[in-house]
Amino acid sequence: MQIVDFLRLIHPAIAVIFAFPLIGIVVNFAWQTRQRRLQNLAGNKSKIPPVVGQEHKKFGDWLTSGVVGLSLIGLAYPIGTNIIKNQLWNQSLFLVVFIVLIFVLTIVSLGLLYRAKQRLWRGIFATLTGAGLVILGCQDGVFRRTNEWYWSHYYIGIAASLLMIFSIAIVQDIYQDKSHRWRLVHIILNCIALLLFMGQGMTGTRDLLEIPLSWQKNYIYQCDFANKTCPEFNE
Repeated sequence: MQIVDFLRLIHPAIAVIFAFPLIGIVVNFAWQTRQRRLQNLAGNKSKIPPVVGQEHKKFGDWLTSGVVGLSLIGLAYPIGTNIIKNQLWNQSLFLVVFIVLIFVLTIVSLGLLYRAKQRLWRGIFATLTGAGLVILGCQDGVFRRTNEWYWSHYYIGIAASLLMIFSIAIVQDIYQDKSHRWRLVHIILNCIALLLFMGQGMTGTRDLLEIPLSWQKNYIYQCDFANKTCPEFNE
């Protein structure tokens, strides 16, 4: 493997080592938090410690940061490769600077989202973070598989990231809402996000199988993908 192949593995490696274990932890704490709440509402003394709610919130914040960070890393590789391959700075320096600024703005907006308390600012920073991901995803070099958007690693990943960002934005509303409507919204959206993460595991594995090593590309891309045939090698 060459260095370019190792760089491509950074995104899936972090997902396996960091993000997916966090998903299991967050889901476990979420289940315990809900069970403790239901037991207390029923008038029973729960054996589940009160700290599970705080732990769920803490690990949920880590998961959101990890998911958004993974999305940025996954977008940075193809965008950066496209810029270097086409020497885009010679053709449109403004576009290169714009892309770099969007990366920075997205990261800063996510950091400010965690610190924002008022609903207006939470909405603004959540919107800026989500918009940054979408804008970066529209850049040349990003493989989107738009013809199969329902089975696209890109579209599923962006959707999961946006749901996680929204979940962070409504945390304060969950604590303040006595009707528990925001809590119900949080549960429904994160159940959807969990299904999307499962899809990410499957589509990510598929894409790793489909992407050839850098030294194999010249031969692999001669194949007829529609008819699933490749030119025969003559010794």
